[in-house]
Amino acid sequence: MKAQTFLPDDYRPAEDEPFMNERQLEYFRRKLIAWKHELLELSAETLEGLQESARNVPDLADRASEETDRALELRTRDRQRKLVSKIDSALRRIETGEYGYCEMSGEPISLKRLDARPIATMTLEAQEKHERRERVHRDD
Repeated sequence: MKAQTFLPDDYRPAEDEPFMNERQLEYFRRKLIAWKHELLELSAETLEGLQESARNVPDLADRASEETDRALELRTRDRQRKLVSKIDSALRRIETGEYGYCEMSGEPISLKRLDARPIATMTLEAQEKHERRERVHRDD
């Protein structure tokens, strides 16, 4: 087990330090773990809410409204589950030394992009190119 990297509370990754040094990796690791815990807590609350709302509602309008709410909750929960999976993948990339580098070009992903979207796997340019290609193929 490697030693814990010291990280001041006010630390923010900066462009003038070596890219993906130990402090930056620790910063993103902590950010990802905190985000994952937040999502798992929300997921547990959603489950509790769904179990409580699973009661028999005699009024048809109320039942329809409750079913709509339930479907929305389940969709949200599915999105959160996929996000947790992406967070786990980002944490694995930190462990393997691949974090912060574009999976298409191998170029470093900007610190601003990673700070805003720590699960990013592509540079902004590669992501835009990927989305343009996807749109073209979707229209076929």
